Parts: sequence; C-alpha cells; structure tokens
Amino acid sequence: MLIKTLQSLFTRDLTRLRNEIELYKQAENIWETEGDIANSAGNLCLHLVGNLNTYIGQEIGKTGYIRNRESEFSLKNVSRTELLHKIDQTILVVNQSLDKLNETDLPTEYPILVFEEVTSFEYLLVHLATHLTYHLGQINYHRRFIDR
Repeated sequence: MLIKTLQSLFTRDLTRLRNEIELYKQAENIWETEGDIANSAGNLCLHLVGNLNTYIGQEIGKTGYIRNRESEFSLKNVSRTELLHKIDQTILVVNQSLDKLNETDLPTEYPILVFEEVTSFEYLLVHLATHLTYHLGQINYHRRFIDR
C-alpha cells in the first residue's frame, strides 16, 4: 500500500514540477537568481531529477543512471523542452522502479549509506517525497517572484 501511495505522490508532485516549469512566462526566467535566491528553478529541477534518478532509478530500478550532482547546480540555460522531457522520463523511471519493490522490502536496509546512519527503503523513500515537495515549493515561490 505504501508503494502505491508513494508512486501516486511522486507522480503528482513531478507533474506539479512540470506545470511550474511550463508556467514561466519567459523561459529565461527559469534560470534567474536574485539577491539571496542562490538556486534557479532550472537548477532545482535538475537537482530533483538527478536525486530521484539516483536513489530510485539507479539503486532500485537498476537503470544505470550516473549522477553528476555538481552539474545539477552549475548547468545553465537548459531548454524548457529538455527540462520537461527530463521530468517526464523521471516520472516513468520512478514508477517502473517502485514497481520492482514489494511491501516486505520497505523495512529492509537501503543498499547505500545516504545519511550518517543506515536507513530503510521506507525511510529513504518518504524522505525523497518530502525533499521533492520542499524544492517544489521553492520553485513555486521563485516563479511568482522572478517571473512577475
């Protein structure tokens, strides 16, 4: 049951991420920063895609994804079309990867050390869902502030 719930939440919030990126009136504003806003919406989008493709796609789905975390924050001016494509692909990867898990897997140890302590699949997946919503909120505020 939790796996289906997480699939629903990841799909919902990645779709919301897609909608936020689409709502920018001027595509170049996706990459703008101002004042204390250090990360653009584009970089946060790349970060979320990289994060989910690493911890869900690569580790659970065995997709072969190789993360370049530094580029998630250093790349600039990736087209809106490419960002939307990356989000769409991430929705597929997350759902297909989570389909490989059983409820009995959830309390077992996640195979890599992500934090200072060992965690379960369940803990990490819930963390990833909240991480997504945290940055989604930042992107929403970024859009409304920068793209007025």
